[in-house]
Amino acid sequence: MKLLASLLMAASLAATSLSASAADEKPAAAPAGHGAVAAAPAAPAEAKPDLVQGEAKFTAVCAACHGADGNSGVPANPKLAQQHPEYVVKQLQDFKSGKRPSPIMQPMASQLSDADMKNIAAWVTSKKGKAGFAKDKDLVAMGERIYRGGIADRQVAACAGCHSPNGAGLPSQFPRLSGQHADYTAAQLTAFRDGVRKNGPIMVQVAARLNDREIRAVSDYIAGLR
Repeated sequence: MKLLASLLMAASLAATSLSASAADEKPAAAPAGHGAVAAAPAAPAEAKPDLVQGEAKFTAVCAACHGADGNSGVPANPKLAQQHPEYVVKQLQDFKSGKRPSPIMQPMASQLSDADMKNIAAWVTSKKGKAGFAKDKDLVAMGERIYRGGIADRQVAACAGCHSPNGAGLPSQFPRLSGQHADYTAAQLTAFRDGVRKNGPIMVQVAARLNDREIRAVSDYIAGLR
């Protein structure tokens, strides 16, 4: 019995020794701030456009030329209502940088911050665009053919391919055209063709193959698109 008790006591002491040894060998926890990988800070969420600020800035800077609700009544000035906001912001940025030269628009855009541009674009493009109408009966049929089918023998692509059959365009890529003033559209196509406006490489290539009559025809047709 004494021998058995001695063996049990020895086994107990050995187990206690092993536990203590294991505890001694266990690496200490790293002090806070040393060797720990800090979590990357979350990227700040982009602020939503402020429609109240957008309306105020549009009224002060833009309404005189583009109409109180973005539906310009002057054929030389574009309608902005119901346009894609990304397109409006892009054009304002190009005016400001000089990438799209304009003695009228560059001074206007230069006083706008990026937030101003986004606020203005969000507000004006939320307004409903007023429908336009074609005026030249002799040219509208030609305009429709060009818009819908292009001019195959000169490799002029159909406008509808990018701007959609009803002229609604494609957000962030191609602008809305339906109902736009024919005078404004014709002026921009001519500017693309003549190298005056260069901030649309695709349009530079397309317009380069159009003559004045074709430009007038397709612009008139676009004015009446629904």
